[in-house]
Amino acid sequence: MSAKPTAAEGKAEPTKTISDFEAKLDQADKVVASFAEDDLTLLSRMRGFLRNYPTAIPAIILLASILGFGFAHNFLTPSTLSLILKQVTMTGIVAVAQTIIILTAGIDLSVGAILVISAMVMGRLAVLYGIPVFIAIPCGMAIGTLMGALNGVLVTKARIPPFIVTLGTVYIFNALKLWYTGSESIRPVDLEEKASGLLWFGNSISAGGATFIYGSFALVLLAVVVWYMLNRTAWGRHVYAIGDDPDAAKLSGIQIDRTLISVYALAGLIIAFGSWIAIGRVGSMSPNNFESINLDSITAVVIGGTSLFGGRASIVGSVLGAIIVGVFNTGLSLAGVDSYWQLFASGCLVIVAVAIDQWLRRASQ
Repeated sequence: MSAKPTAAEGKAEPTKTISDFEAKLDQADKVVASFAEDDLTLLSRMRGFLRNYPTAIPAIILLASILGFGFAHNFLTPSTLSLILKQVTMTGIVAVAQTIIILTAGIDLSVGAILVISAMVMGRLAVLYGIPVFIAIPCGMAIGTLMGALNGVLVTKARIPPFIVTLGTVYIFNALKLWYTGSESIRPVDLEEKASGLLWFGNSISAGGATFIYGSFALVLLAVVVWYMLNRTAWGRHVYAIGDDPDAAKLSGIQIDRTLISVYALAGLIIAFGSWIAIGRVGSMSPNNFESINLDSITAVVIGGTSLFGGRASIVGSVLGAIIVGVFNTGLSLAGVDSYWQLFASGCLVIVAVAIDQWLRRASQ
C-alpha cells in the first residue's frame, strides 16, 4: 500500500511565461537621452528679451526719436520737452485706462465721450448750479464709473464683443452729451470765478527753464498705482489670466464676469478723474473737446507694447507711447513738416508696433 502524497507534493509548481518584450528587454539601448541646449542666435535672444520686457520697445523708440529730432530748431530744450509732456498728459491718462481694457482682449471706443461727459457734469454742477466743487467732482467721477460699468455689463451679460458694445455706446454717450449740455461750453472766466478748484491741475511749477503742470505729476502717480494693482494684487493676476486664456481662467475659479465689469468700471473711474485734469489743462470745457482722444489713446497703447490680443500689457509703455506720439508731432512741426505727414507718421508707428507684436507672439509659438 503506497503512501498518500503530501499537499506540497500534490500541488504543481506554476510555470512563468516570459513575453517577447521582456525577453528582448536586455537587448535595449542603455544610453541615457540627453538634451543639448540649442545655441540661440542674436535675433532669437533679442526677440525673447523684448517679449519678456515689452517696455523696452517704447523706451528704445522714444530715445531714438528724441535723438533723431535733435536737429530740429529748439527741440532739445527744457521748455520744448516739458511742453510735449503737458500736451500728452490727457492722452497718457486715457491710455492707462485703455490699457487695462485691451489687456483683457477688449477695447473701448467710448473713452472720449466718457471724458467729456464727466467734465461737463463737474463744470455745470459747480458753475451753473452753485454746487461746491468738492461735491461736483465726485459726482462727475461717479458718472464716468457708471458709464464704464455699463460697457462691462453689456460685454459680459449680453455676450456682445467689446468693439460692438463701445461702438454703440459712443453714439449713445455723444447724444447724451449734446442733450445734457445743449452744445454750450463753459467759459474760463466762469470757471475762475465760481469753480476755481476745477482748474487746480492746470497750475504749474517751473524749474530750469521747464514748466510742469500738476496734471503731469498726476499722470505719473496714476501710472504707478495702476501698475501696482496689475502686478502686485490678486485682482491684477486675474485680469492677466483672463486676457491670456479666459477658458483656463474660468476653470481655475476666476469669476470672469465680475472681473471684467470691474475692469471697465475702473477704466471709467480713471477717465473721469482725467476729466478733472482736462478742465485744468484746457482752462475751459466744450462738448467738442478731445474728439480724437479715442484713436490717440489706442495708438499710445499699441506703440507702448500692449498686445491687442490680450495677455500682455505695459502701463509704463502706454505712457511712453503717448510721449512718443507727442515727440513725433512736435518734432515734425518744428522741422516744418506739414500736418498730413504727421498723421502719416502716426499711422506708420501703429503699423510697425502691431508688426512687432505679431513677431513677438510668434516667438512663443
